Amino acid sequence: MTELSAHTKKFQKELNAGTSSLILLSVLGRSQAPMYGYQIARMLEESGPDIPMMKQGTLYPVLRSLEENGLLESTVEPSVSGPPRRYYRITEDGRAAKAEWLEIWKQTKKFVDANLKG
Repeated sequence: MTELSAHTKKFQKELNAGTSSLILLSVLGRSQAPMYGYQIARMLEESGPDIPMMKQGTLYPVLRSLEENGLLESTVEPSVSGPPRRYYRITEDGRAAKAEWLEIWKQTKKFVDANLKG
């Protein structure tokens, strides 16, 4: 993996900031059971390219923000292998937001793709 320039790192950070919430709502919307932060991070890491698109340090503030806005809910449960874990699940408001944001994403992607051609 090559070292990214400062400009590229800044661009990647800004781009990720705008998509993190949509990705987390989508992951939790597909999950059959609540998930905890590290579990989500590992799943995202395994699904992505060589460059991590969402670091663990970024993940937790986004999860907390989504919960504060009523799009996720969480429960804390004891863990046999370490400290208690906070498990997140999507709410009905979260499902509605995900559907709206997905439409906005599709429109944005179409616009960007159309303007990046050749």
